[in-house]
Amino acid sequence: NLVIGCIENDKILFKARIATDRLRTSDQYGVEIKNMLEAYGVHIRDIDDCIISSVVPPVFNSVKTGVIKVIGKQPMVVGPGLKTGLNIHVDVPSQVGSDRIVIAVAALAKYKAPLILMDMGTATTIEVVEPENLYVGGVIFPGVALSMNALSSGTSLLQKVPIEAPKKCISNATTECMQSGAVYGNAALLDGMIDRMEEELGCKTTVIATGGIAKFVLPMCDHEIIYDKDLLVKGLAALYRDNKR
Repeated sequence: NLVIGCIENDKILFKARIATDRLRTSDQYGVEIKNMLEAYGVHIRDIDDCIISSVVPPVFNSVKTGVIKVIGKQPMVVGPGLKTGLNIHVDVPSQVGSDRIVIAVAALAKYKAPLILMDMGTATTIEVVEPENLYVGGVIFPGVALSMNALSSGTSLLQKVPIEAPKKCISNATTECMQSGAVYGNAALLDGMIDRMEEELGCKTTVIATGGIAKFVLPMCDHEIIYDKDLLVKGLAALYRDNKR
């Protein structure tokens, strides 16, 4: 999904989603973005600027050009050359997804390191930030919805089911068995990863999660995990303020 957030004086006026389509043109994206803004009562003339973070290269240029056609300005793009305040300590810093950087910036604006940060979307990413804003990497694995889609499309008898927690872990119906695996299974995965990461770090951490799927999984986790659904938009706002032209 393409997530659109509109911010005024540090207040998020609205956040909306548009399905991405690699075949959609810049004109189509521009019209959809304009319609979404107007649907939430935001006038194009009131838009001062824009910042974009993208991890989908085939779609990025169309979205960027669409934004330019709508607001008449070149958007700021998260990437090399932007001040982040992070000391990125990985083998190839340029390969770190911009969304992971944005989330780290947002978390550090409110919480003290060491931090474990989770983003549960198409992929689930977990990253670690140590004191002195030292970004040391993390892990990436298939997201909950992606895994469920693979399960239903790769088997003959298992159908697609909604992601929600059944009443108990041990289920006696196929649908609930799949839901248990998706929700309780991923909760156990997150708990296990937190344990292993904190053991490697040698200390306890503050754990923060974002992403649409997180709200289904986090209640089943044993660890205390702070949920912030707007972490990505807040990070983009912080980056824009620090790099404002």
